[in-house]
Amino acid sequence: MKKKENKPSIVLKFPGNISKLKRQIEAILFAASEPLDIETIENRVQNSNNIKKILDEIQSDYQVRGINLVCIKDKWSFRTAEDLSKLMSLQKSTQKKLSRATVETLSIIVYHQPVTRSEIEEIRGVAFATNTLEILLELDWVRPAGRKDVPGKPIQYITTENFLNHFNIQKLSDLPTVDELSSAGLIDNSSIDSSIFGTGKFFKEQSSNKNDDIYSDIEKAINQTPKSDE
Repeated sequence: MKKKENKPSIVLKFPGNISKLKRQIEAILFAASEPLDIETIENRVQNSNNIKKILDEIQSDYQVRGINLVCIKDKWSFRTAEDLSKLMSLQKSTQKKLSRATVETLSIIVYHQPVTRSEIEEIRGVAFATNTLEILLELDWVRPAGRKDVPGKPIQYITTENFLNHFNIQKLSDLPTVDELSSAGLIDNSSIDSSIFGTGKFFKEQSSNKNDDIYSDIEKAINQTPKSDE
């Protein structure tokens, strides 16, 4: 009878108990916005014993991982493994401060939607540059919503779902009224044109009802807005 060959068992080795100091150094390097030298690390952990040895151990631990601990000019930092660098892409986000014209235009669209460019200019009392609307379109806060059934058939604009998400608004009816904004100290009634926060042209015909809840009417108007031609 042929004896079965005993195959060597595969033993997975896991790191033993990691010292508190090693964990502290690892955490500091992960959180660091720039490479750190040993002196800086010593000051952070308030310990100068075996720091270099521990750094070498961490470097060895991460040698085959997706990120590596590297030392360049005596400064240590975690970097993406060199063979995986092609998977990484750099994304930069630039914050832009919106001009007053852009903020006013957005406010008019929010409270008067659906609204055309000429109606926006009529409410503001001044024409605005083409890039004002382009900025809002680029931010995906407003979008075209069909054409108004008048001569010339101008494009109408409404706010987007992304606008609601960005400002953490569940629905249009959650938008504050001009009185609420004023009482909260967010705007000065004496220095702002209240027409920006008006009820919208589609609501004027119902003004005799003296219904202060204008937002349900806004949502109805948006739902009734014809879709733009593709």
